[in-house]
Amino acid sequence: MRNATQNIHTAYGFAKERYAAMGVDTEEVLLKLDRIPISIHCWQGDDVRGFENPDGELTGGIQTSGNYPGRARNAEELRADLELALAQIPGRKRINLHAIYLESATPVERNAIEPQNFQRWVEWAKVHDLGLDFNPTCFSHRLSDQNLTLSHPDAAIRRFWIEHCIASRKISEYFGEQLGTPAVMNIWIPDGYKDQPADRYLPRERLMKALDEITSAAIGNHHKVAVEGKLFGIGAESYTVGSNDFYLAYAATRKILLCLDAGHFHPTEDVADKISTALLYLDEILLHVSRPVHWDSDHVVLLDDATLDIAREVVRGDALSRVHLGLDFFDASINRVAAWVIGTRNMRKALLLALLQPTTKLIEAEKQWDGTTRMALFEEQKSLPWSSVWEFYCASKEMPVGIEWLDKVRTYEADVLTKRRRT
Repeated sequence: MRNATQNIHTAYGFAKERYAAMGVDTEEVLLKLDRIPISIHCWQGDDVRGFENPDGELTGGIQTSGNYPGRARNAEELRADLELALAQIPGRKRINLHAIYLESATPVERNAIEPQNFQRWVEWAKVHDLGLDFNPTCFSHRLSDQNLTLSHPDAAIRRFWIEHCIASRKISEYFGEQLGTPAVMNIWIPDGYKDQPADRYLPRERLMKALDEITSAAIGNHHKVAVEGKLFGIGAESYTVGSNDFYLAYAATRKILLCLDAGHFHPTEDVADKISTALLYLDEILLHVSRPVHWDSDHVVLLDDATLDIAREVVRGDALSRVHLGLDFFDASINRVAAWVIGTRNMRKALLLALLQPTTKLIEAEKQWDGTTRMALFEEQKSLPWSSVWEFYCASKEMPVGIEWLDKVRTYEADVLTKRRRT
């Protein structure tokens, strides 16, 4: 162990020198990296079932595939699984909850949820120094079975979902007050049509008016509201009411956050390229980092070009204080705790790689119309020893340096997960 630690420090020393020669201070980078919060989504741990009706089926264009043993069946199990994952992930962390993850001895209708239904989550977050984010759950409910919620032509159904979102805002406000860090509450709805609609205007007008009522409710300033668009969904292949165009205009005119989900665009669109445009018109945005495979399939985040481009765009645009980073994937075909660890560590690795870029030199070369130097810097930094900096960072935070975290997850799987009854 002593030799391994010494090797890590020696390798970091060489890496520090290499980066210094490029004008990058690795000590400053690591301090900044450690302060960037990543909001980890709770729904990876139980396949988006929640605890309102854990045996219910998913609707609203959401599906999971696989039946890997050990999914969390209640909040205690989910928090235990999260604790193991958090212990393998360095840096600041938050937890993102959906409304269906409430805890109550008796059934609670969604438009009647209250902060007390999430009190145990708040107490747990305090113990683990975590912020909490929130989402109204506008799917998998008897009043969403037509893939219409806030844009539904029936005023009574719209009223139900408006009340649910306002109740969710109150819960988000409570999170922010109790934890001392604003909660980001993201509104995503499945609304759309499987085939061509006769009227595209009226559903969007209904959605606009519903959102106005939700966002104008005087609740407090300890939370932020975001709206999330989507290209299409299962059962909404031809028309999505809440498109990205709709929500960009809505967020810009109502001064709220826009959520850009990496899987909610056409496969040829570049999500990273949208960040700078959104930030020109908005004070802050929310990112849901996921991995689409041909469509919005929410695969576990990899350290791939798409993830790296998102991180680089945020860092090079000096937007870390204006961008809220969250994850959104769920895979029931592999160990769910391992999925959290892999995806979140990859997001932080991408941020490290972005912070290690010689951004000042790159921008200066661009200002001088020096495309040669800019290209040379872009390419040279790819071969610098960033992994030595990552390993030093993990070791300094007493977190697993390499893949040894997998042994802990496998032990937990054998001792805990495999003993859970399959449902």
